[in-house]
Amino acid sequence: MADRLGYRYIDEEIVRRAADREGVHEAQVADAEERKSLVRRISLSLAAGGALSGVSYGPVAAPALGEQPGQEERYRELIIEVIHEVADEGQAVIVSHAASMALARRPGTLRVWVTASPHVRASRLAADLGLDAKAGEKAMKDSDAARADYFKRFYRVDQELPTHYDLVVNTDVLTPVQATELIAKAAELET
Repeated sequence: MADRLGYRYIDEEIVRRAADREGVHEAQVADAEERKSLVRRISLSLAAGGALSGVSYGPVAAPALGEQPGQEERYRELIIEVIHEVADEGQAVIVSHAASMALARRPGTLRVWVTASPHVRASRLAADLGLDAKAGEKAMKDSDAARADYFKRFYRVDQELPTHYDLVVNTDVLTPVQATELIAKAAELET
């Protein structure tokens, strides 16, 4: 999508900027945000010698050594500040960090939820990660639970709804190219 629009692709840069602003290691901010990506957590677990069955997809509960009470909340505030900063700079596709919640009702912002049915999502995840179907389904459920937990803790949203977005794209039938074109047309209307 970012390539199609000629925009910047922003994901981990949010955490990097927040850490730089606070003068701490990125891992501290990522742990406070408790949203390390599923792929990243699996990769880190495998690199550390862990087995897929032992991978924790849930949030990291313990703060890093030496952190002060309330520091996690400060990191969360920083993440939201950086999301707004990136949006102010313009021409960016912000992925993750529930940026759609932070940027709700912001003029010139198109909030998009790209989704598919659970079966399709689990199959795609299994294929992307080289898992069997059962492990793909479990990984998807764990990821969904972590996402729901994140929305609740970070934005006090009990349930993510289609109405939290300006456009919901179901990719059960649409190809990636078709979905990209649909989103690009909506983005052109928004600007």
